[in-house]
Amino acid sequence: MFLGEFNHTLDSKGRIIVPSKFRESLGEEFVMTKGLDNCLFVFPKEEWKELENKLKQLPLTNKDARAFVRFFFSGASEASLDKQGRVLIPQNLRDHSRLEKDAVIIGVPNRIEIWSSDLWDEYTNDENLSYESIAEHMAELGI
Repeated sequence: MFLGEFNHTLDSKGRIIVPSKFRESLGEEFVMTKGLDNCLFVFPKEEWKELENKLKQLPLTNKDARAFVRFFFSGASEASLDKQGRVLIPQNLRDHSRLEKDAVIIGVPNRIEIWSSDLWDEYTNDENLSYESIAEHMAELGI
């Protein structure tokens, strides 16, 4: 499980340090892809396989399903950590997430998200984002 929020900086080659707290759960090899809300999703291999299997079940005849699968898989990249605990973020993923220098890495239960610091600040300070309203909708989902 991934928990917490960490501030890091990309180096000149597009590498970022993955918090040591996340490294063991992430494993030696993992998958990085375009995430929703202009962040990056980083999945341990096992979690990626589960998601991949679910996405394979979507009907090819459904336009939204095809678009969603294309979005996730076209940006996907296998990755691993170097000896310093850094991962290289491919240029297409840096462009998608608007990552240039300062970044925020957050843990959500089954994945890591990497955000541009500016986008993370915008997201968390959005006046339209009401956590109370979201909590009410979560109750509708049984949470």
